[in-house]
Amino acid sequence: MFIIDDIKVIFKRDPAARNIIEVLFMYPGLHAIILHRIAHFLWKLKIPLIPRMISAFSRFLTGIEIHPGAKIGKRFFIDHGMGVVIGETTEIGDDVLLYQGVTLGGTGKEKGKRHPTLGNDIVVGAGAKILGPIKIGNNCKIGAGSVVIKDVPDNSTVVGVPGRIVRIKGEKNPEDLLLHGNLPDVEKSEIKKLQERINKLEKMLKKRKK
Repeated sequence: MFIIDDIKVIFKRDPAARNIIEVLFMYPGLHAIILHRIAHFLWKLKIPLIPRMISAFSRFLTGIEIHPGAKIGKRFFIDHGMGVVIGETTEIGDDVLLYQGVTLGGTGKEKGKRHPTLGNDIVVGAGAKILGPIKIGNNCKIGAGSVVIKDVPDNSTVVGVPGRIVRIKGEKNPEDLLLHGNLPDVEKSEIKKLQERINKLEKMLKKRKK
C-alpha cells in the first residue's frame, strides 16, 4: 500500500523523524500525500467537485497544493513542504524527494499535457521550478532555486536559472541523496575563468607598454 511506503520513507530520509506518532501528526508532507491519494482515487472515478475540495482543504491544512489529477508514485516525500505546487498533469515516479517551495507547473494556457514528468530517484531542491511538459530522467538532482524548462537525461545534476546540466552520468551514491546543496557553482566557475583571462590580458598589456 502506497501510504505505508510513504510513512516508511520518512524514517529513511529524515534524520529528525523519531517515532511514528510524531510522523503521523507533525509532518504536513505526509498529510498532503495521504489526502492527495484519496483525492486522486476519486478523481479517477470521475467524481465531480469532491476531489478538488479535498485538494483545497489539503492546501489550507498543509500549505502544499497538489492537483487531484497529478500522478504520484511510491515512497514520495515532501520535506517541510510549505509552498509546494504540483500541477494537474504532473507525473512523478518512485522515490522522489521535494523540498519546500518547489513548483511542478505549466508555462501557459496550453491544453493537454502541460506539466512535467519526473522519473525515479529524484531530489528537487528548495525553491526549484520545473515548468512545462518536460521530462526529468531517473536519478537526477535539481539544485535549489533552479528553473528547469528543458528535458533532463538520466543521472544528471541541474543548477541555475535557466537550469543547466553540470554533471551527467555521475555515479549514484545513496549516502549523498540529501546533499543537494553540495552542487557545482556554475557562476563561480565562469567568473573565475573570466578573472583569469582578464589577469592574462592585463599582463600582456603591461608588457606591451614597456
